[in-house]
Amino acid sequence: MKLVVFDMDGTLIDTQELISEHMATTFLGAGLTPPTPAESRRVIGLSLPLALARLAHTDDDVLVAKLVESYRTHYKDSLINSGNRESLFPGTLDALNRLKAQDDVLLGIATGKGLNGVHRILGLHGIADYFVTLQTPDHNPSKPHPGMLETAMRETGATPEQTVMIGDTTFDIEMGVAAGCRTIGVTWGYHEPRELIAAGANAMIDRYDQLDSAIRTVLE
Repeated sequence: MKLVVFDMDGTLIDTQELISEHMATTFLGAGLTPPTPAESRRVIGLSLPLALARLAHTDDDVLVAKLVESYRTHYKDSLINSGNRESLFPGTLDALNRLKAQDDVLLGIATGKGLNGVHRILGLHGIADYFVTLQTPDHNPSKPHPGMLETAMRETGATPEQTVMIGDTTFDIEMGVAAGCRTIGVTWGYHEPRELIAAGANAMIDRYDQLDSAIRTVLE
């Protein structure tokens, strides 16, 4: 058996522009200097409270809670007013279909996005039934803590040696390393490839048509 776990933002779906806009609007609404798109990129993958706290350089729980509420409001409004701006990266669906067709492969999600958002996006793209385990900060510590992968392995019966984490940030790679799993970094996401390699990625891919071979290599 193989358990193949994907990050979402920056790995499966392209949300950089949308998230950066929401971050800026949230900070402006609170009278704070908005983060640049580059700064927002650096925290994508963390749980929303942790990401906002880092961008605001604060440990004020009250302020962070207000920012979280504001961000979520802007996010919901954008879904109503802006249509679908959460597209799959090129080749994603083909790669998922290939993996799903293999009898010895189970698919999972480990993301900083909330569970409601995960369900909505998977349904939007018609892939809700592809994944047997969905791990989010709703019931796990934020990345890079290994909790999401540990929970996914408990739910599926997979061992670390049978599990590979695929992601675009150092948070994904560090989580996989901490859980004792194999890791594959993608070069089209929100952290630099050199950072993923330095964090311990066992392999790197530039396109989704390279994924099958990379999985075989790191799990052999």
